[in-house]
Amino acid sequence: MRGRASLRKPLLATLATLLALVAIVYGSLWMYAVRRSRPAVELGFNNHHNPQYDERTHSQSVEDVVEGGPAERAGLRVGDRIIGVNGRALDTDIGSDEAYVRGRPGDPVELTVERASEPKPLILHGVFRAAALAGTSESLARSSALQITGSFPIPFLLVAFTVLFLRLEEPNAWLLALLFCAFVAAPSFFNPVAISAPLRAFAFAFRAVFFGMLCPLFYLFFAVFPLQSPLDRRFPWLKWAGLLLGICTVFPGLRTGDPSLPGLVAHLVGSRNADLVGASLKYALLALGMISLAQNSFTAAVPPEARRKSRVILWGTAVGVVPIVLGRAAVDFTGYHPSFWLDTVLVLVLFLYPLSFAYAVVKHRVMELPVLLRRSARYVLVQRGFIVLMFIVAASAIALFTHVFSRLLRADTNIGMALSAVFGIVLVWTSAPLVKRGTMHIDRAFFRSAYDSRIILHDLAEKTRTVGDRRQLAMLLEHHVSEALHPKTLVCYFESGNGGLAAISGTVPTTLETLAASEPVFVELARRGKAWEVPSAGGEELAALVPLAAECLVPILGRGNNLIGLLVLGQRLSEEPYSGEDKRLLESVAAQAGIALENIRLAERMAERMEADRRTAQEMEFARQVQAKLFPQKLPAMKTLEYTGGCIQARKVGGDYYDFLELCPGRLALVLADIAGKGVSGALLMANLQANLRSQYAMAVHDLPRLLASVNRLFYESSDDASYATLFFADYDDSSRKLRYANCGHLPPLLLRAYGSSHEVSEARNVEWLHSTCTVVGLFEPWHCETAEVQLAPGDTLVLYTDGITEAENADGEEFGASRLLDTLGCHSHLPVRRLLQAVVEAVQQFSSGSEQQDDITLVIARSPRIIGSAS
Repeated sequence: MRGRASLRKPLLATLATLLALVAIVYGSLWMYAVRRSRPAVELGFNNHHNPQYDERTHSQSVEDVVEGGPAERAGLRVGDRIIGVNGRALDTDIGSDEAYVRGRPGDPVELTVERASEPKPLILHGVFRAAALAGTSESLARSSALQITGSFPIPFLLVAFTVLFLRLEEPNAWLLALLFCAFVAAPSFFNPVAISAPLRAFAFAFRAVFFGMLCPLFYLFFAVFPLQSPLDRRFPWLKWAGLLLGICTVFPGLRTGDPSLPGLVAHLVGSRNADLVGASLKYALLALGMISLAQNSFTAAVPPEARRKSRVILWGTAVGVVPIVLGRAAVDFTGYHPSFWLDTVLVLVLFLYPLSFAYAVVKHRVMELPVLLRRSARYVLVQRGFIVLMFIVAASAIALFTHVFSRLLRADTNIGMALSAVFGIVLVWTSAPLVKRGTMHIDRAFFRSAYDSRIILHDLAEKTRTVGDRRQLAMLLEHHVSEALHPKTLVCYFESGNGGLAAISGTVPTTLETLAASEPVFVELARRGKAWEVPSAGGEELAALVPLAAECLVPILGRGNNLIGLLVLGQRLSEEPYSGEDKRLLESVAAQAGIALENIRLAERMAERMEADRRTAQEMEFARQVQAKLFPQKLPAMKTLEYTGGCIQARKVGGDYYDFLELCPGRLALVLADIAGKGVSGALLMANLQANLRSQYAMAVHDLPRLLASVNRLFYESSDDASYATLFFADYDDSSRKLRYANCGHLPPLLLRAYGSSHEVSEARNVEWLHSTCTVVGLFEPWHCETAEVQLAPGDTLVLYTDGITEAENADGEEFGASRLLDTLGCHSHLPVRRLLQAVVEAVQQFSSGSEQQDDITLVIARSPRIIGSAS
């Protein structure tokens, strides 16, 4: 086994070298052929337009004909389609045909042409003339564009084989190399006759193999990189079906360089339909590749690190590949032919794909190249870029100096040249310290320690102030530690609700998503309170961490030195061990993380408390609205009685209750009750009492004691031993003005008689107190009720109230009392009942304005008017 392992890397290196040589040879042949694609002869057509060769019809259209040229003399017209040259079918751009490539001025040429007005192809004969030299600015621009686009293979080959040789044992690096070779083979091989027959056969075979496998490789690569996509997990056979399809298209194209479906397919469905089927399958595989990449970029089930890598690649692929794919799809399905310049732009945009991939590899560690190699690559780019920039600045300064002074001196003197030389020497001498200082800064930036702990700690301290939850903190720690130490893996565990440690960030197996903080290794780690490098030969206590490939454990401690978090770091990308300075940095980071985590825990508790308070307030508001509906919404009309009522609760809900019940036509029940209790409990008992009364109040017409006895029994049975209510229930007869009542332990209502002084009611002869006739409701099971009766005279006022009025206290602890109630009623006795009620409530609130309202304020006022019919 050891011998096989030792041969593995040299074998892979040999295979990679052979693949690189084959790809470089093909790329060189293609670039050579492209630059030889402009023929030395012409016939004088399509000089101003360059329509592309139509692969569907194997023809090329004539867009313009030069007046008096060989083409016009041969009879060629605008709109004709050339389908053959010298008796051979046209299988490439006409300028790349062998007759053009090998032709000389004066040689005859035969064109086979299709013309719309002719039923059969025409045979036209012409004579070549020397091709016009590119002299216009447009021709120069086209030539320059061709030089740039003709270098298309270079960035693909550079990126592909740089990554491959650095990651020889990485399957994804091989997939990337094959995919980029396929991209190199995608453009048509222009002017194949410009190279010898053996090389042409090699080029055709290379293009058939790699271009035929382009779409299957594209899907395969993104189905498995950087992680198996959800689409591939669901349909794993798709990638193998795509590869099989690609292989089927390779063999028919080995001789021509154009992969296509086997001839049997064309025989069954027709040549045109076979082309459409092949194109549809090809673009379907490309679409599946983009879908797989997008799934890995945005699916929540994909680990964060894989999502990050996929997103980096996604944008480069979307910008670089999608536009040219859409352009080629338009050609294949609609026959649309983009202009030369649009085609050039699409190729230039495609250049971004390998460049973006190189950026992703170097900057975002997509292929996880060793950190020293990545830093070296960036160092070379920055250092050489700085030197080139300084050279350009110096050359520009010397050129400007020479231009300015040449105007001031005679043309035949050498003084200007001498001054320019002196200026150049002075410039070099003065700029040398600047260049040296700049180079030192670059060297210090790249070859000092990989991090500055003070900067990292300061930045971390600043950012932890704004962290709102555990995931944000975990991502912040992951970013800073990864930037500083470059671990291959990093998992962040935070304390969970059950006392264990839950993985918040990083890729972990399902079995390790939670860890028990009570494990001996973690208890010892918390006791030490320092970063601990995991020994290579770990004992049984570390067996659970083996899947994490842990190399360093960093405890995060709370205020009581208890373990509230854990950082698990894998091996560094540079494969260097964690130094003492690294561990001190990690310990400082963990200390800041502990403070931040404690603050997050406190904020979470406060948020939970605030949310609970909000829900309670919301529920209490709902209860208040419900209880408000329990109070009377309509007042039955009475001819001989004006009445109103109101309740101002000390809390959202309360235990006071008043009601107006129409017992029968002309009979009205006035009810006032005070539940022993406040808040929610009082409100629930109040609702119980109200339900008991309203469900059976009709019997009060004939037997009021029986009604109240039933209410007492039901209230007693549905409440605890300490619950009771005081109740005043009055039955008013509208025709006789008689008031029959039962006072069940309630404060005695006031009956203010109208005779005597109309403004003074404090004298005993003007006030009647309707005292208790029985005990409270709901406290005793055996219960007896008696009733009493009074006659109301016109102008008499009945006032029912609860202890929230008489026992209201001011800031000095003094109660409002019955005497102040009588005084208030006397001062405002001339007011209607509604305004009289408002006056009493305002007097109570003004009296107790310096203290908090302790009890519900409930009041019912009824008056028998002097003029019958004025009641409302």
